[in-house]
Amino acid sequence: MRAAEPDAKSMFLAGAMAAFAAAACLWAAGRYGLTAPVPAPGLAAPRWLGAALLAGYAFYRRSLTAWILVAMVAGAELGHDFPAAAVNLRVLSLVFLRLIKTIIAPLIFSTLVVGIAGHSDLRQVGRMGLKSLIYFEIVTTVALFIGLAAINISKAGVGIRLPAAAPPAEQLAVAKQSPADIILHIFPENVAKSVAEGQVLQIVVFSVLFAVALAMLPEGKRRPMLAFAESLSETMFKFTNLVMLFAPVGVGAAIAYTVGHMGLGVLVNLFKLLATLYAALAAFIALVLLPVALLFRVPIRKFARAVAEPVSIAFATTSSEAALPRAMEAMEAIGVPRQIVAFVMPTGYSFNLDGSTLYLSLASVFVAQAAGVHLSLAQQFLMVFTLMLTSKGVAGVPRATLVILLGTAASFKLPAEPIFLILGIDELMDMARTAVNVIGNCLATVVIARWEGEFGKEHPSAVVRDAA
Repeated sequence: MRAAEPDAKSMFLAGAMAAFAAAACLWAAGRYGLTAPVPAPGLAAPRWLGAALLAGYAFYRRSLTAWILVAMVAGAELGHDFPAAAVNLRVLSLVFLRLIKTIIAPLIFSTLVVGIAGHSDLRQVGRMGLKSLIYFEIVTTVALFIGLAAINISKAGVGIRLPAAAPPAEQLAVAKQSPADIILHIFPENVAKSVAEGQVLQIVVFSVLFAVALAMLPEGKRRPMLAFAESLSETMFKFTNLVMLFAPVGVGAAIAYTVGHMGLGVLVNLFKLLATLYAALAAFIALVLLPVALLFRVPIRKFARAVAEPVSIAFATTSSEAALPRAMEAMEAIGVPRQIVAFVMPTGYSFNLDGSTLYLSLASVFVAQAAGVHLSLAQQFLMVFTLMLTSKGVAGVPRATLVILLGTAASFKLPAEPIFLILGIDELMDMARTAVNVIGNCLATVVIARWEGEFGKEHPSAVVRDAA
């Protein structure tokens, strides 16, 4: 049976590709008059056959990533063919996100406490913090300028005709944040409130201070709390494994809702902006992340396999938080010590959102172009440096960047109407930028581990090896 499995996998995968190709050919032939238009059921049949064959491939592949891929394809097909039913499936994706959010706070707290207090090397924590902030600031600044260059080249917003006024229901009140507000937002006033609101950076600050205080205690008083944190950490990884069994359902439902709610034709009106973002993100990966990975001798293939699953989850759910537990496991499994994963990755969720910062600079200039407002290069640079501050602390939740975008537009006296145009395709844009956020943060953990000379020195725990 084992010898036959590779052949079976290949046959199912080839059959699925053939079915999807047949569906595409039938659509194109009818669309361009080569044959009589094929009825909708005739087009749907090969697509569903392809999805079924892809499920057969996943069965033999025995990989959660493969099942997530099947769920994404089936979800898109369900959303396209049965939009009314697909919209009602959103509750399943929300269940998955809620389960994931219950993991975040205890996982960050326990792993940081074990990583810092367990090693008692407070100087390493300081070094990691400084190196992480330097790396985050350089990479996100480059991302901002790539977004700026992309939108100035494509001029995607030029020529858009705005409506006379936005509907009253769409007028959103956005409170401007002063520098003092941004600083205060970093520090928790009530840790329970921070956990309830999902304030990742505040949870990190509390956990680091708690771990430092614990590390300063005598061994006898430190050991019980450290043992509790170690047990909690392993338990949360097991908890993550259980929740991830529901990931294909949650991801498939999220895709079905997106397609059912917006339709596949959503790309028509704002395709140029969407293409600009995707091209800019691809350029960022090729021109920034890949050279960084090569410079720090990151094992590219091993890294790509490790991030495939968390990136798939982030892309489908448009939530960086949804991918955090699995991303932490994946990085530890490829050789990043737990204390570095536990410190760098949650911190990066506030300071290293590469995809979101690139999107913000791109979308801000798009708003000005759509409004017919000419921004000089100096004004665009000022906007970029403003975004360097205001984008910090953006939570890894769906469409949080819209709040920053509205605030930036208000600061530069730009109208909000073009932002409401972006709302139509923001979910598709959010998928790509969230996926890049996860790739960037995973890479940051390996970079800091290499910088510290710790990569590959520790073996992951049995729980993490089993999950990988």
